[in-house]
Amino acid sequence: MPQTVRSHAKINLGLYVGAPREDGFHSLVTVYQTLELHDLVKVSARPAQETRIRVTSNDDRVPTDSRNTAWKAVELALQDGGSYADVEIHIEKRLPVQGGLGAGSANAVAALLGLEWEMGWNKHPRHEPERVKQSTYDEHGIGTFYWQSRRLEMAAKVGSDVPLFLIGGTIFGLDRGQEVYPLPDLERTWCVVATPDIAVSTPQAFRGWDALCQERGLTREASDAKLKQLSRAYASAFSIAERAGSSGVFSAGEDLARPQEASYGSGLVRTGITSWIGNDFEQVVFRQHPSLSEIKQILAAAGTPEAALYASLSGSGSALYGLYKARGDGEAAQVRLEKAGVRSHLTRTLPRAEYWSGMVRQD
Repeated sequence: MPQTVRSHAKINLGLYVGAPREDGFHSLVTVYQTLELHDLVKVSARPAQETRIRVTSNDDRVPTDSRNTAWKAVELALQDGGSYADVEIHIEKRLPVQGGLGAGSANAVAALLGLEWEMGWNKHPRHEPERVKQSTYDEHGIGTFYWQSRRLEMAAKVGSDVPLFLIGGTIFGLDRGQEVYPLPDLERTWCVVATPDIAVSTPQAFRGWDALCQERGLTREASDAKLKQLSRAYASAFSIAERAGSSGVFSAGEDLARPQEASYGSGLVRTGITSWIGNDFEQVVFRQHPSLSEIKQILAAAGTPEAALYASLSGSGSALYGLYKARGDGEAAQVRLEKAGVRSHLTRTLPRAEYWSGMVRQD
């Protein structure tokens, strides 16, 4: 029976980008947060003598060939397991195709999970040593450690934003963003996502950032020191037990499972991150598209009773978001955006347990 999987959006709670590396990539530090807002990905698959993948969508802008991230994830998973299947993927787009919300990356993970369920791999996790063959998926469907690590490796090959969707909730992202660690979940918070009719080129945003680094004389050494300092700041804000590895990266400690308070917005206030986080891409993208800066101000509504707890560009844009204490504050932001001719969506942040428990839609 075909599986319909919710493919959730993400936002970045701060995004710091380093100077260009010798390999052409950029190191970064960020906290990802998944949202209730989602696409739907329907997957049907059956074993076959050779692999055949078909992708369809209700949005003509979605590639339906091997450029599609869902196609890539499914193809890689089948190759990795030495399996062949006839796979059909239908992507019902509700999120912007390119907007900084990770929509394509989330589609890839949704297709991968749908394939696993269709092929029965969730009942018998693959690639595991015989001594752990009897292990089963945990209550959130994340799977055994060994198979989850394989998933993360495959996801990183598809795209830097893909692995975060194999964790969900509040997530610490490092390196190119593909190195991810679960953080203590912030409680549900109202969120308004603005989706203006502006196309932001991520490669162009990075070129703009590179030019800014050169203009300011930001060296790799200074950049690395800044990112390490920010890693520490995030670690402190989320009360993570700091364990510096050989790379100087601070990974998750025992405090990750600590219960969180549950009043609206208190998590953001308690961590204190809203007072210092920012998105480096705003420095270049707002230059390229000044109207996006204006939309951020509309979302923020600074100095009013309906002010956002925090407002920011998500990723490299063009989507922006505001986080609010109450639904009414978010609805007021939508009214302001509508008057400015900007589309928006009212949603909430999505903690990890709910992310996994609601992943499969019951048709």
